[in-house]
Amino acid sequence: MLSSLSKLSPEQLAEIRQLEQEIGKTLLSYSSYDVVAEDLSEQQLEKVRDLEERLGTALVVVTKSDTGA
Repeated sequence: MLSSLSKLSPEQLAEIRQLEQEIGKTLLSYSSYDVVAEDLSEQQLEKVRDLEERLGTALVVVTKSDTGA
């Protein structure tokens, strides 16, 4: 299982912003995905690590599960 920030419609974002104003707090929306970590060759892993370093982020290589969302 992997979680990340949700992809929301403009309408959903508006509802969240309205509630943020109402309660005076910042909200984050996360969604979960059923995924399986992939095995990589040393060469593939090196390429992923190089890109992570250039982008300043962490990358996770996965395969979507058949029962995933």
